[in-house]
Amino acid sequence: MSATNSSLDLLAGGGKGKSSRTLLRVVILLLIAGAAVSSRLFSVIRFESIIHEFDPWFNFRATKYLVANGFYSFWDWFDDRTWHPLGRVTGGTLYPGLMVTSGVIYHALRALSIPVDIRNICVLLAPAFSGLTAYAAYLLTNEMTTNSSAGLLAAIFMGIAPGYISRSVAGSYDNEAIAIFLLVLTFFLWIKALKQGSMLWGALCALSYGYMVASWGGYAFITCLLPLHAFVLILMGRYSTRLYVSYCSWYALGTLASMQIPFVGFLPVKTSEHMPALGIFGFLQLLAFLDFLKGSVPARQWKTFLFTVAGGVFFTGLACLIIATSIGIIAPWGGRFYSLFDTSYAKIHIPIIASVSEHQPTAWPAFFFDLNMLIWLFPAGVYLCFQNLADEHVFVIVYAVMGSYFAGVMVRLMLTLTPVVCVAAAIAISQILENYLNLNSPTPVDKPTEEGADGTAGGKKAAKAGGLKATSKPVVGIYATMSKVVVVASTTIYLLLFVLHCTWVTSNAYSSPSVVLASKMPDGSQHIIDDYREAYQWLRQNTKEDAKIMSWWDYGYQIGGMADRPTLVDNNTWNNTHIATVGKAMSSREEVSYPIMRQHEVDYVLVVFGGLLGYSGDDINKFLWMVRIAEGIWPDEVKERDFFTPRGEYRVDGEATETMKNSLMYKMSYYNYNSLFPPGQAQDRVRGVRLPEVGPTLNTVEEAFTSENWIIRIYKVKDLDTFGRDHASAAAFERGHKKKKINKKRGPRVLRVD
Repeated sequence: MSATNSSLDLLAGGGKGKSSRTLLRVVILLLIAGAAVSSRLFSVIRFESIIHEFDPWFNFRATKYLVANGFYSFWDWFDDRTWHPLGRVTGGTLYPGLMVTSGVIYHALRALSIPVDIRNICVLLAPAFSGLTAYAAYLLTNEMTTNSSAGLLAAIFMGIAPGYISRSVAGSYDNEAIAIFLLVLTFFLWIKALKQGSMLWGALCALSYGYMVASWGGYAFITCLLPLHAFVLILMGRYSTRLYVSYCSWYALGTLASMQIPFVGFLPVKTSEHMPALGIFGFLQLLAFLDFLKGSVPARQWKTFLFTVAGGVFFTGLACLIIATSIGIIAPWGGRFYSLFDTSYAKIHIPIIASVSEHQPTAWPAFFFDLNMLIWLFPAGVYLCFQNLADEHVFVIVYAVMGSYFAGVMVRLMLTLTPVVCVAAAIAISQILENYLNLNSPTPVDKPTEEGADGTAGGKKAAKAGGLKATSKPVVGIYATMSKVVVVASTTIYLLLFVLHCTWVTSNAYSSPSVVLASKMPDGSQHIIDDYREAYQWLRQNTKEDAKIMSWWDYGYQIGGMADRPTLVDNNTWNNTHIATVGKAMSSREEVSYPIMRQHEVDYVLVVFGGLLGYSGDDINKFLWMVRIAEGIWPDEVKERDFFTPRGEYRVDGEATETMKNSLMYKMSYYNYNSLFPPGQAQDRVRGVRLPEVGPTLNTVEEAFTSENWIIRIYKVKDLDTFGRDHASAAAFERGHKKKKINKKRGPRVLRVD
């Protein structure tokens, strides 16, 4: 028994046996779950119980609709308050697992007469599932090693690692809140099914996979990783009935389960992302048939027959896949998948994907920030898997290679790398502790006192045979007590520093809601900056219920969730042309922007401006992405180079280009801003520049609301008759309007309602 297991025996009372060790493990796992949950509550303690970020606000709004109207109404929900005037078939364009899970918990608690608000369930769902994820990591690691302490260490790492906490703090009500638990659980059930060759475990794996498909689009990682693992085992000559039964059970039942989700539908048999799973399923049928024929073919000819038939069928199937993809029967890889293999692809072809910060390549410091000491334990754990290369260890190696690559090309996929890092690091550190916590030194090596004249092994044997006296080699090096004390003490310090780092990162970097900002006063007290909610509350109280709000797509979900007003675009980003229309309106002159806003029945325009407070996440810093997306649809009308000075600088001060100064976004951001400063002293504290003494003027919109710290600015679009009566630029407006109508010949890319 390992040294760590012996320690558990000692703590459990020595002779009380397995039941005491099991009880102690249960207690430890409960404590780990408590630590995982409590470490994610900083945001609730420091601020309040509130939904964070952008996407979670739609999930929260959808969950409230589900609870209020029932599952079938939710399934058929057409949301006419988003993507005006198009609307959205919501029930068929989302992964419902998160909302359904919250709804089930809500109704279960109500059935038990426990009064609870659905908001609190949504806020605390991710921390609650983090405890389950830690337990799933424990189960997965236990399948890799007989050392149970490795599973406990993996559970601890998974519970507090910042790479997972970043998407699972209280209030982070996004799909990953439950998806990472399902990811780790599916991998555990896959390994269990593979080791036992059990259809039951394969069916449970398929059930978990189906739940994962219903919860997050990242299920494609599982869809590609399990076939890759099976393919590697086949190449290693490890095909077996166990592999056949487990894979076929998972694929057949899991695919049927995934096709029950309307958003997925027939994608598992029609898209390139799912073809590896289908191809390995067919290849396994071939191998099973060949295995059946093995006794009918002479042994000398069997290997040639096997490679000929298997290789021929494999390459024939690959050729058929290429042909089917080229003629359109199978959809090609999506833009997000292409960007995983070519990091410049999205920036060139799909700028809306590249504009999202979490789709950028991962900087090296981010690995240390999110994983800390696990970074150098991770490769050591993978190396140890090579020492006993069982099927489950091959899975860890394949997962480590694929997860490391994808996490390197996209920041968001750090989330999928974290589980295997925790498992491998736990294996490594448990091996270290097992060796150095063992109080029994190895048996000393006997060394004869005399050797042969030539010092050869034959002389040593002769001395031993002659009964010569031998001496024991003293215990030195890694077997010495001092070595054990130093290594164990160092490891303990590393673990304590890891806990300290995780706590600091969680409390300072990952526990601040995007809608509530905090700053420090000179006396050290916390000052809350609540401009977002102030502005959304103003919209809710001072505008009509059907007032249409135009903003950049980042804020669409928040406006719909907090202000409850219709929006033109939101974070679903399913219609690139509609988003480009908003980008064109923001980046064009007023005489071009006004017809676009009138055609889309826009009542108010919302912009985010951080120049006064130094808030860098404002729309001026995002503005070039609006220009690039609009240029992708109207390259002759919107040009990114027009927003740069002749020296290639992106400026907002007096040296800014005329195109920049005349754009609607620039005018709405800096309108009346000079009035806050003495004449000629206006400063943009984000860009660090002094602004022109004379600020911009607006003709087509009028200021309706500016938040306390000028972060949110809302403008009301003037009526057509008011604009024509009050401004002499009506003729310019008419010219722009006629020009817009001429552009209808460009085709259906321009959305119109007139």
